[in-house]
Amino acid sequence: MDVLVMLNELPEQSPVLAQVNSVPSASASERPMRDVVTLFGVPNAESLALALAAALESSRAGVSGEDPLDVTRNVGVWPERGAIGDAAWLDRSTGQVVKREVEIPIAVLLETAGRLLADCGQGIRRLLAGLLMPDGPEGPRRAIAFSFAPAAAGARLSGESLLASLREADGLTTDTEES
Repeated sequence: MDVLVMLNELPEQSPVLAQVNSVPSASASERPMRDVVTLFGVPNAESLALALAAALESSRAGVSGEDPLDVTRNVGVWPERGAIGDAAWLDRSTGQVVKREVEIPIAVLLETAGRLLADCGQGIRRLLAGLLMPDGPEGPRRAIAFSFAPAAAGARLSGESLLASLREADGLTTDTEES
């Protein structure tokens, strides 16, 4: 899973804790689908893990019969309500855009976030530290790109895969990419 985690320190711009959006590629030969996780306000390890859990769970929810690369998801994360949003895709047989509501209960997000913190809490804290570095030229919006692969059995996030991707990125590389 390719994820861009962005920090927007201006919480008045959103009533949610985080926003998760999938960004599909235009073709299979380009970069794979990327989830963009935007955190609002001043995050902590738990809120970052909750947002990453929403990205993981919303991608696992899937849409039966559709290629997951063709599905666009937009999900807001509320600490008391869970993740709520929608998924949309083009039905190849009819040519119509199909939209489906996505709702992930807070209990599911908390369980997944807890597993993420248990499995790779150090990597999440390093990612958070990179996001919270003092302002650079990019101002109050900072972003860090990384990839991780959920384990095939149970689709759980592997702490080692996240840590390996962070090490591969030579520490925490800041991306100034806007989406």
